[in-house]
Amino acid sequence: MAYDAAWEYQEQIMQANLSIKAKRYNSTGITIKVDEEETQHHLLFCEHPHVYTLGKSGHIENLLVNDSRMKELDVTFFKTNRGGDITYHGPGQIVGYPILDLEKFVTDLGKYMRNLEEVMIRMLAHYGIGAGRLQGATGVWLDAEIKGRARKICAMGVRCSRWVTMHGFALNVNTDLKYFDYIVPCGITDKSVTSMQKELGHVVDIEEVKFLLIKEFGTIFGAVIETGLFSANAV
Repeated sequence: MAYDAAWEYQEQIMQANLSIKAKRYNSTGITIKVDEEETQHHLLFCEHPHVYTLGKSGHIENLLVNDSRMKELDVTFFKTNRGGDITYHGPGQIVGYPILDLEKFVTDLGKYMRNLEEVMIRMLAHYGIGAGRLQGATGVWLDAEIKGRARKICAMGVRCSRWVTMHGFALNVNTDLKYFDYIVPCGITDKSVTSMQKELGHVVDIEEVKFLLIKEFGTIFGAVIETGLFSANAV
């Protein structure tokens, strides 16, 4: 799915939730009524065509190629309204967009980010990949504390308005990592990027990874996640 189409779809869902929440409060923020209509939670998984995206706090100098070179690489570019710096999305990568009303989970954006990281860490453990966090940075890393070996396997950047989230994470499964050579990923110059395929030495079943992500997401967030194919119960 094209990046801009996915972005527009997220915005539609987010605005619908914000509209529902706006009906419940007066100008001073005091609850005035409880509407029967409830906010809805979504977890979207996408694969995008080659694209670089720059967060609202990012630096354009971290894009290392010009327009003509991007055209040769068949890659597009977007400035977005998420947090974070520049990253790459493309085939073989699971881009996850949780659109949640955090008032029904936890009203702590830092905790929300740590929960997303924990989903990834637990999922990767199913494959024997020992992942963790890097102090002072977001996302999920391998060998985070070993100098010269730290590498990111999952990038994260979100937007939150009235506790409704959008954007999310990008997990490198079978990603073509050469596209990261043309940017400074997340603005970090002294660490590298990796994928599940690179770490395991073989192509990974991306549908299996999605299933495990849904399972672990349900566990960490205490949710039952329903899809057209299956449901993952937090129990």
